[in-house]
Amino acid sequence: MCGIAGMFMRGGAAAEAPVLQALADALYHRGPDSTDLWREGSVGLLSDRLAIMDVAGGNQPLYGPAGSVLVANGEIYNNPDLRAALVGHTFLTGSDCEPAAHLYERDGAGYASALRGMYAIAIWDPALEQLVVTRDPFGIKPLYYVQNEAGFFFASEPQALIAAGIVAPQVVEAQRDELLQLKYTVGRQTIYAGIERFLPGETLVIRDGAIAERQRIPALPARAGRTRLDGALAAFDKVMTDSVEQHLHTDVPYGLFLSGGIDSSILLLLMQRLSKTQIRAITVGYAGDPAMDESQAALRFAERHGAECHRVEMGEDDFFRLAPRIAAAIDDPTCDAAVLPTWLLGRAAREDGLKVTLCGEGADELFAGYRRYRPNLLKRLRGDMPRKVVFDKSEGVAFGTDWRVGIAAAEAEVRGRWSGATQRLQALDVAEWLPNDLLVKLDRCLMIHSVEGRTPYLDPEVAKFAATLPDTLKIQADLGKILPRRWLAAADPQYPAMAKKRGFNTPVGGWIAARAPQIAPLVARQPGVRELFTPTTVEAIIGDAARRDQPAWSLLYYSLWHSTRILGIPAEHDIAIVLAEAGR
Repeated sequence: MCGIAGMFMRGGAAAEAPVLQALADALYHRGPDSTDLWREGSVGLLSDRLAIMDVAGGNQPLYGPAGSVLVANGEIYNNPDLRAALVGHTFLTGSDCEPAAHLYERDGAGYASALRGMYAIAIWDPALEQLVVTRDPFGIKPLYYVQNEAGFFFASEPQALIAAGIVAPQVVEAQRDELLQLKYTVGRQTIYAGIERFLPGETLVIRDGAIAERQRIPALPARAGRTRLDGALAAFDKVMTDSVEQHLHTDVPYGLFLSGGIDSSILLLLMQRLSKTQIRAITVGYAGDPAMDESQAALRFAERHGAECHRVEMGEDDFFRLAPRIAAAIDDPTCDAAVLPTWLLGRAAREDGLKVTLCGEGADELFAGYRRYRPNLLKRLRGDMPRKVVFDKSEGVAFGTDWRVGIAAAEAEVRGRWSGATQRLQALDVAEWLPNDLLVKLDRCLMIHSVEGRTPYLDPEVAKFAATLPDTLKIQADLGKILPRRWLAAADPQYPAMAKKRGFNTPVGGWIAARAPQIAPLVARQPGVRELFTPTTVEAIIGDAARRDQPAWSLLYYSLWHSTRILGIPAEHDIAIVLAEAGR
């Protein structure tokens, strides 16, 4: 796990060492164990390494037998199988990423089809004078790029491209509106002018500092066959056990984020089955709000199954003190309030000495856990992919229509590949919601603390299995994730496996409402907010936070993100100080 970046200049211009160093400095939190820079002519690569596998000998760059040069951010779980299949190849390290360089030299730009893992990889091929850069199919590992007259630049985080002076921090209005309406931005264009995303599963081939080819590996397989109902539980057990076992390959201490929900509870039971040591888990609770606090259930579950579980707590004071830092950490912004507890979990993992944590992201998308997937709900809504927006017309916000273009294009692509309404929604979430909201949240909230998050549900073999399930094993009446629920009920009869999904909720509405008179005027004066909202509208939205928490949090989050990431105001102060400085 690392932060990676690099450049390929046009016209033979030399890659500049100060720019490469600036990129490395901006990504240091992602990999504080070592920083390695490599330059040759017009190409420069760097790795800030968080040492997980082959701690002593796995520094980058790594090299292929014919001279290819590789930097990577991620974990390749089928590394042992790849090494065994590369007969006659000599490996110089124990790094799980080294076989990727050998595969590239054997298979060319399509090499990533053999990889099982999460990764962002850049390979310089001196023989063909091309740079090949790849992101994993689910988009677990982030990757961004700038292509301009000077050349091609890429980095694990967009803020690094800004910090290195490659682009200026300028907001794109359509993506700003998209963020505020959907809670995240979709597709290739980020909220920053000039910075684009590698799409999940995408490989770009760069020649002479410009994109020459694009390839893409889909996250979801073509549907083939059906899992038999009488064998579904055994098949689920087999595929999830294998995935968890692969995700436990590490040379450093690991643990689990345990919410008390179905997904992480399943992971704990499988980890206990596979691990030779006691599982260390972390859960989060909320001071003074038992209605949203599932941490006690998580603690009881952990105790029942012999795991050690550490509870961290977040309260109103923590929120007002830490929210600016958390907003700044999510440089590719998402107005998902779950960033708040996830950031605390990441900090707690680091304090507990854990470099790796397993997490439950992806289960809802693959096994149909969200309420919006229910057929009875879909029938009541117009269209087969209902879309809920944060701000409605009654709030007097004058959004344009350009923000709808990205999500409409994503819907059209999904509609062309999938037939059923539920399957279309699942595929759309895997393509957009998952990589651009949930996985951004997970990556930034953990990597800011130099912790790696692993997602066993987001595995190619698990995805293949989930694609074979009939809807009756995903949804029944008003419940989703039927098969995982049945597995958990059999594994632990005391667990309320058939209770309705609660979600990873945060009492942010109450926290904002408690100090609404103080912060509403500050939010209203923030320059980014003033572009869209009148003071009267801001005061109404913030004042109604206890009843409608998402609009209030979206507005507050955007004001903090804009203040820290666009205006450059330091985030190491509380909400009132940061917003007061922004409004001067």
